[in-house]
Amino acid sequence: MEPEYHTSRRLLVLFCFALMIAGSSQAYSTGIGTDQDDMGDVAIAGCTCHAENPDNSITVILDDVPYRYSAGTIYQMAIQLIGGPEIDTESNTAGFSMRVSAGTLSGAEGFEDLVQNWEDDTATLTHAGSGSKTEGRTWTIIWAAPESGEGIVTFWLAGNSVNGDGIPSELDRWNRLSISIDEGADDGETRTIFSGNGQITPPAAKEGHVDLHEMGAALRAHWLGLLGFGAVILVILFCGLFLRYGLSRHHTGRSNLLKLRIKHLRRGDQL
Repeated sequence: MEPEYHTSRRLLVLFCFALMIAGSSQAYSTGIGTDQDDMGDVAIAGCTCHAENPDNSITVILDDVPYRYSAGTIYQMAIQLIGGPEIDTESNTAGFSMRVSAGTLSGAEGFEDLVQNWEDDTATLTHAGSGSKTEGRTWTIIWAAPESGEGIVTFWLAGNSVNGDGIPSELDRWNRLSISIDEGADDGETRTIFSGNGQITPPAAKEGHVDLHEMGAALRAHWLGLLGFGAVILVILFCGLFLRYGLSRHHTGRSNLLKLRIKHLRRGDQL
């Protein structure tokens, strides 16, 4: 009986462990927020369940950020992650967690089902299940600015690029950023905020096209040739205009002088 007891206990432990793994994996792929591993809010502390430290090879971008915000105004911004494991569109590609100190967050038009407020907290935003499978690791969001008098508002954003195996591990890569916006006159100008080393690899050239970055000296020679050809055309045009209008004035003056000589010769006068 004792061996059977130990076997049953091992099976129970393995079953519970499997449920924990499946549950945590499911939770991360369908969104994440607040404190998940006693390290603080995910948007602020980062995705420490995947790796202990942020990775600057991951560029976290927050685009269309105003320099100042007007109270009660609706702002549309874009989140993008660049870098990390290869994108597998058949599985999860990335996720994010965002928190704002004032105002409310929501998904922009077309992204309502791709993002969600974590536990219905409108000060937080994270990916939904379908939003973790985005091909470009991008999400467009809405921030409704608070009412007048709030002052400086801070955004925290953590983004995680994953390999799609459904298991939180150091094979995934994450980074984070924070930005503060002061209340004031909004002139409509926006900026792009990013964290990371900025070494973004340009997309590969499409088949049948040539990547200009790889043309090197050949491309420079091509443009120099065009500039030289343009310079020759300009010189020819200048010379033509000079011959047409410059010499014609001299020719007209000499013709008039010749006519005057002939007129006086007919009268027998001398010039």
